Amino acid sequence: MSDDDGNSEEEKDKSRISDPIQSPIPEFDSPQPTDEDGYPTGEPAIGCSECQSALREATRETTAFLLLDALTIPIVGCSEHREEFASICGLTSDEAAQVVEYLPAGGVNCPSCQLAPRTPNHPVIPIGNGGVAILACSEHQSELVNRFQTGLATRDQLTTSLDAIR
Repeated sequence: MSDDDGNSEEEKDKSRISDPIQSPIPEFDSPQPTDEDGYPTGEPAIGCSECQSALREATRETTAFLLLDALTIPIVGCSEHREEFASICGLTSDEAAQVVEYLPAGGVNCPSCQLAPRTPNHPVIPIGNGGVAILACSEHQSELVNRFQTGLATRDQLTTSLDAIR
């Protein structure tokens, strides 16, 4: 069965579930928006209009580079949420993480990460009311997700310790 546009029900279901640049990460319990039929749209709930715009259409202006230890990873999102992502990931490193708006000297070291921006299904990490997409190979995506989760736990422990002192 097909609709007025000639799309079958199966094609419509696939388009509802997968979006080429946004793929939510199950470890993060962010509410998932649904369409009028109750199907998940495949997009994380992102309230930041700048992040929504950047994630919808990644461009040179919305893509920055995260410098963390020996990693140089392209990330997409608004500047505020990219900086917050970097600061949280930086809690897992001896040196501060940086976000730069240009391709740094030496470029992206990992050959798979160099090709990653051309491939679909990059995770979107929810940060506050926004989100950041990691345009990296699966190995480095996993590493950054783990660092982000560890950084969140570290930040929570630090703020809990400070609250106890007061």
